[in-house]
Amino acid sequence: MNTLIECRNVTVKREGVVALDGLNLMIGADENIAILGPNGCGKSTFIKAITREVYPFPTGKPSSVKIMGQEIWNVFDLRAHLGIITNDMLASCTRWDYPGREIVTSGYFSSIGIWPNHEVTPEMEARTDEVMRLLEIEHLAERQINQMSSGESRRFMIGRALIHNPRSILLDEPTNSLDIKSCHELYAILRKVVAQGTSVILVTHHLPDILPEITRVVMLRKGKVFADGPKAQMLVPEKLSKLFRTPVDIIRKDGYYNMW
Repeated sequence: MNTLIECRNVTVKREGVVALDGLNLMIGADENIAILGPNGCGKSTFIKAITREVYPFPTGKPSSVKIMGQEIWNVFDLRAHLGIITNDMLASCTRWDYPGREIVTSGYFSSIGIWPNHEVTPEMEARTDEVMRLLEIEHLAERQINQMSSGESRRFMIGRALIHNPRSILLDEPTNSLDIKSCHELYAILRKVVAQGTSVILVTHHLPDILPEITRVVMLRKGKVFADGPKAQMLVPEKLSKLFRTPVDIIRKDGYYNMW
């Protein structure tokens, strides 16, 4: 198995509090995987360790965060392997009045919007159109992103990440702030993305986010891997009750899971 992400003995402190505690985790390049856990378990810190917004705290043990076997990456080279969609980036983009098309195309430049020094080629424009068709947002191409619904703007952020046709995309709490209808629409779009050959890493506390195509679930608790294995073995009442520290039962329908 080719390795996409490898965390070895990763400890991260944020404001003096341990957020990741000697985390060891390996994710394959073509895996569809969910990182599941309650608020405060270290999910967001895990993403920030991947994006180099935080760094491992020295503990005396060898520690590393590698992507495709490398610790140091040029961001322009990394984009062809891993597209990252976070709620922080969504919030940054929706503060501006760029049209949706520009948001998608700006993924080529790792910017928000197109700047005067950016040269947009016909090939870039064609790829932007292709991505928007896949995500079913071409009719919103000229609408300003700060005037879109949460579901619409999130699709454009996914498009921005897909512009380089990465092997995998990582999504942070993908249905945060979405209503039921928007959630269902987003699930359908993400399933189309997977069907096109892009693998997904979903980081969430919300069980319905775990698409039918997800085959592996990693549970985080207190900054460590609490459990890791095939989806059917992980999403059971006993494990979920321990993970979330409350009694739960499971409903399964059409490949999706929910708990109550």
